[in-house]
Amino acid sequence: MEMIARNPASGVYPASPDYIHALEIKFPSRLLFVSGTMGLDHEGMAASDLKGQLELIWSNLRAILTSADMTVDNIVRLTSYLSDVAFMEANQNARLRALGGRAVPTTAIIVETLRDDWLVEIEIIAAG
Repeated sequence: MEMIARNPASGVYPASPDYIHALEIKFPSRLLFVSGTMGLDHEGMAASDLKGQLELIWSNLRAILTSADMTVDNIVRLTSYLSDVAFMEANQNARLRALGGRAVPTTAIIVETLRDDWLVEIEIIAAG
């Protein structure tokens, strides 16, 4: 499988270092679509703060990816749902740490979550 970042030099606003406009995937043998994943522990309880929820989200995503014999290196698309715009930077930093600085097409949306204690939710698409 080959991954090619697509960032046109003209006709669209420039991408930032942690963001790409598109990622072309050549010859993937499989795709994994992961539901929105929250910062919940093994008992379904949300961590009490944003940092804890982000740590749990990425731990949960790694477990889901592992179940499909994949890693965070297989992530090709990511959408974050934040309950407060103030969470943007912490979410971005957690994503950069989790992906080792690798840029993927990503979107962050400010939403009202289903429960007040859910501060952030992340869904991904992975290819292998």
